[in-house]
Amino acid sequence: MNIGDNYIVTIDKLGNLCVGLAKINDFLVMVDDVCPLDKVKIEITKLTKNYARAKVVELLESSPYRLKPFCPMQKVCGACQLQFIDYDYQLEIKRQVVKETLKKIGALDIDVPMPVPSPQIKNYRHKIQYPITETKNSKRIIAGYYKNKTHEIVNIKYCPIQPEICDEIIEYIKETAPKFNISGYREKSHKGDLRHIVIRNSAYNGNNLVALVLNSDGSNISNNVIDFCNVIYNKFDKVTGVCVNFNPKKSNVILGDFTKCVCGKDYIEEKILDKTFRITAQTFFQVNPKSAENIFKYVKEYIINNFKNASILDAYAGISAFGICLSDEAKQVVTIEENKKSVELAILSSKLNNISNIEIHCGDAGEYLDNEKRKFNAVILDPPRKGCSEKSLDRAYDLSKGKIIYVSCNPSTLARDLKYLCQKGAKVESVQPFDMFCHTYHIENVAIINV
Repeated sequence: MNIGDNYIVTIDKLGNLCVGLAKINDFLVMVDDVCPLDKVKIEITKLTKNYARAKVVELLESSPYRLKPFCPMQKVCGACQLQFIDYDYQLEIKRQVVKETLKKIGALDIDVPMPVPSPQIKNYRHKIQYPITETKNSKRIIAGYYKNKTHEIVNIKYCPIQPEICDEIIEYIKETAPKFNISGYREKSHKGDLRHIVIRNSAYNGNNLVALVLNSDGSNISNNVIDFCNVIYNKFDKVTGVCVNFNPKKSNVILGDFTKCVCGKDYIEEKILDKTFRITAQTFFQVNPKSAENIFKYVKEYIINNFKNASILDAYAGISAFGICLSDEAKQVVTIEENKKSVELAILSSKLNNISNIEIHCGDAGEYLDNEKRKFNAVILDPPRKGCSEKSLDRAYDLSKGKIIYVSCNPSTLARDLKYLCQKGAKVESVQPFDMFCHTYHIENVAIINV
């Protein structure tokens, strides 16, 4: 086998990140943009001691699970990797990935049920973050997602996984910004004004918060930017606020540290179960609120069925969404989050919902847990993709009277952390996947751990 060689293979399955896997004389070949049971002609593009990478030259026979994507930009846009695969089969693929990852990394051979499907598979994404640039000659502003494995922006006018109003707002911003002498950002030269458009859309009431991310330190907002924000605000009845975020860094980080509300409100309201939350441009909140609600309902029902007057610790709490949603079924809830703005919003949301049995703390989860002396019926861990530190896992184990509920957006770090807890003596009761990110390789999981 050599780079440039062509072969005909049938794709056996999709592995981690939903890359196609096939064998040539028992040698592993990884192929992008394929579906299990596709028969394809491939060209070897990379060769290592353990595996080869290949690209599709020709699709010879389509898998019975392959279908026409409902978005005409799917092949060039890098956002929806699996949209050409039947949705029910996407769920089975994700189930297999979770099961195999738990076994390979976590040494856990457990039954993994089908993911709970998203209530919506179109128009489900309620947080939109479009990078911006401009064309070299005409200076036309373009916005969209990056082409797969590149920083080349695919100009998108219509995206069927987000609410239509977001398409309308973005298109208006693209067309109108040059009239206010606002240019698009050029990443290579680090020049230009508008770097990103960020929209938070409420699934609850349809309102929108717009944030324009500028290549500026925020020391001065020009009158043309202020005027532009007001024009956007007045154009759309469902835009309830327009903010400017300042990010002068040469970085892939989207939002800078400072945001100023130019007109309207600096938040939207969202509802999970019967609780109201305020969300700003910089607040972490699930992009698919209706699917997130399934997770909150699942955890809440587990608490109801297993405890009476429970004490609950919610670590990596964000705006304390879990703590607030579970407060009705708990004697006491304690939450810990290191982001000060999120903590402020958590306190505000607890007051909006008239919750009196919650303690909200600001600080590093690991350090807080190290100083906490009380024990809790259930400890909820909802960390970022990198998972938990061993220190945090040690303290969660020590502080739990019986259950750890681990919510994860990354099967690999979940498997690693579950293995660590099992080595301490814990046992995994169940792992339930939830499809939060339809048509992508991402999958959310809720693990119940007995301590």
